[in-house]
Amino acid sequence: MKLSQFFLSTTKEAPAEAEIISHQLMMRAGMIKKLGAGIYTWMPLGVRVLRKVENVIREEMNAAGAVELLMPVIQPAELWQESGRWDKMGPEMMRIKDRHERDFIVQPTSEEVITDIARQELKSWRQLPRNFYHIQTKFRDERRPRFGVMRSREFIMKDAYSFDVDKASLMKSYQVMYDAYGKIFTRLGLEFRAVNADTGNIGGFASHEFQVLAESGEDVIAYCPTSDFAANVEMAEAIAPAAPRAAALAKLELVHTPGQKTCEDVGAFLKLPMEKQLKAMMYVSDAGFVLCMLRADHMVNEIKLGKLPQLANFRPATPEEIEAYLGVEPGYCGPVPRHGNAHPGKVIVVADRTAAAMSDFVCGANESGYHVTGANWGRDCAEPDVVADIRNVVEGDASPDGKGVISLRRGIEVGHVFALGQKYSEALGAKFLNKEQKEEVMEMGCYGIGVTRVVAAAIEQNHDERGIIWPDSMAPFTVVIAALGYDRSAEVKAAADSLYSELAAAGIDVALDDRGERPGVMFAELELIGIPHRITVGDRGLKEGVVEYQARRATEAVKLALGDVVGTLKQALAAN
Repeated sequence: MKLSQFFLSTTKEAPAEAEIISHQLMMRAGMIKKLGAGIYTWMPLGVRVLRKVENVIREEMNAAGAVELLMPVIQPAELWQESGRWDKMGPEMMRIKDRHERDFIVQPTSEEVITDIARQELKSWRQLPRNFYHIQTKFRDERRPRFGVMRSREFIMKDAYSFDVDKASLMKSYQVMYDAYGKIFTRLGLEFRAVNADTGNIGGFASHEFQVLAESGEDVIAYCPTSDFAANVEMAEAIAPAAPRAAALAKLELVHTPGQKTCEDVGAFLKLPMEKQLKAMMYVSDAGFVLCMLRADHMVNEIKLGKLPQLANFRPATPEEIEAYLGVEPGYCGPVPRHGNAHPGKVIVVADRTAAAMSDFVCGANESGYHVTGANWGRDCAEPDVVADIRNVVEGDASPDGKGVISLRRGIEVGHVFALGQKYSEALGAKFLNKEQKEEVMEMGCYGIGVTRVVAAAIEQNHDERGIIWPDSMAPFTVVIAALGYDRSAEVKAAADSLYSELAAAGIDVALDDRGERPGVMFAELELIGIPHRITVGDRGLKEGVVEYQARRATEAVKLALGDVVGTLKQALAAN
C-alpha cells in the first residue's frame, strides 16, 4: 500500500472529552471518529488494526475446533422472553419495534439465538461436543459511555458457545477455550493474566477473565509473582493469619472520642495504627441484622458476603435499624455489648478471618461518642457467630496457593470464559438423546472477546510520549518505508519502489510513504500511528549504499546495506 493512496487524518491535539490515553491517541491517529455518544466510525487505519485482531482470533478459534457462523444483530423478543432475560435485563438492552409493532432487541449478546440453533440442529449425543462462534457487532446502551471504544455503546465482539453432553465434557471444552484465549493474547503481543472471576449476571459455575495489565485499568487483579495464582480482587481468597490469636493482655477501657466516627479519625485521635482497630459494617438480610467486623484498613467484599447463608438477600442497614438493634448511631458500633442496648432481635456477628484473629483491639463502644480499647473476643464480647473471608485481599497478603505473597495490578478485561451449565439450555429446551436414547439437557459454555476493546487495551499498555507502539501482530502496517524526497529524487524513488516490492514479496505487511512530506513531519506521524518498524530511504544514505532502520521502541536508527534489509526485518519480526 502506498500512503498517497491510503487515507490518513492525524491531528496534533485530542478532543477535550478524551480522558484516557487510548481514546486520545486513537482520535489523534485518526483511527476512529465520533458519530454520537459511545458510537464511533472506524476509519481506514483503525479498520486495518481490527482486521489484524480478528484474523488472529479466527485462526486460533478454528484451530481449537470452533466453527464460525454469523448471527443477526436484531433479534426477536420471543427468545428473550422465553429465557426470562427480557424482563431481567435493564435499560442497557435496547428494545425496538418493527412496522408491525412486534418487539425486537439490538443484541448485547447471543446466548438465546445460539441455543435456539442448538435445539433445532443438535439432536443426538453423536453431534456433541460442538462449538460455534461469530465476530459481530453488539450494542449495549451504557448509561455513561466513556473512554472511547473502551466503554462504547456499539462494539465488536467475538462470542463462542459450546454444547456438551455433561459437565465433565463441558469442562474439557472450557479448557480448550481457556488455552485458545491464552494463545490469542500471546500472539497479539499483550501482557495479560487469566484470573479467576465471578460469574455475575451471565451465570454458571466457573469463570475466568483475561486481563491486559495496564495502570489505567478499571479492574484490580491479585496475583502471585512467584506462582501461577491470579484472580480478580473480588474473588481472591484472603486466607486466615498463620499465627494463632495472641493472648489478651490489655485492660478493656472506655474512651471518650467525641465526633470521631471514622477509623482514620479514631486512629489519629488515639494515636493508634489502623491495624489495631476493628470497623463495623451493618446489614439486614433474610436471617436478620448482621454486624460484620473487619480490620479497619481492610475493605468489605460484598460478592463474598452474598455467598454466606447469613447474608442472603442482604442490604445495608439504615441508621434507624442500626439504632434499633445496637442502640447507637453509626460510627460507634462494635461487638462489645453495653448496658441498656435492648434489640428487637438477635444480632448476628460475622467476623473476617483477620479480624477474628485480633486481640487487644479498638472498636466502637455501642455508646455515642465512645470507643473501647483493649477489647478481646471471648473475654469482652462473645466469639463471632461466623468467621469467614469477607474482605478484599491487599498487597502482601499470603497467596492462597501457599507459594508467595499477593501483588495487585490494574487490568483491562478483554476476554471472559464461562461454564454456563444448563441455565439457557434448560430455559429454551435445548435437549439431545443420549446413548440410551433418553432425553437430556445440554451443558453450555460461552466465551467472549471484546475485539474493539482489545485495540484500546493494547494502546493503554503500549505507548509513549510520541504516540502508539503497536505489537507487530496488531499494527496497521508492520513496516513503513519513509522515502525522503520521493517526489523529487529519481534515485530515492527507484530504491524505495524496489525495496517495497522485495518486502511485499517476502510476505511482510509493508507500506510506502511516498507523499513527499518533510522528514520531521513524516517521522512524527509514523510514530504517532505506532508503526513498529521504519526504513528510511534518502539521497545521502543511498550515496553510501545504505538505508536507516529504526524499531519503534529504539532510541536511535541503525544503518543497513540495501541488500540486508529484508533479512534484518525477517529476523526482527521472528524475534517478536
